[in-house]
Amino acid sequence: VQLQASGGGLVQAGGSLGLSCAATGTIYSISLMGWYRQAPGKQRELVAQITRRGSTDYANSIKGRFTISRDNAKNMVYLQMNSLKPEDTAIYYCKAIYQGNAYWGQGTLVTVSS
Repeated sequence: VQLQASGGGLVQAGGSLGLSCAATGTIYSISLMGWYRQAPGKQRELVAQITRRGSTDYANSIKGRFTISRDNAKNMVYLQMNSLKPEDTAIYYCKAIYQGNAYWGQGTLVTVSS
């Protein structure tokens, strides 16, 4: 399984940005997909995750601003980020759990200017 994230960039505070992540390879069914982020000098943290059935879990810091979704047929996961804040600046990584193994994308940089 390979994960390719895209959609990062530079945005002003209060703006919006959407991330996408495509899983490719010989895939039958990905159980869990999610987004993590790592800011400079900080540990990687969970942003949001979604099960195959659509159950979601969000970090408190982004609740009400970010929305995670997925397309099971396309093996894709999305993260819509609204009302962005400078503290959302980080490298965002997508993650997939498949057959008990964790797979990570390469990361995409999101920079929010004040």
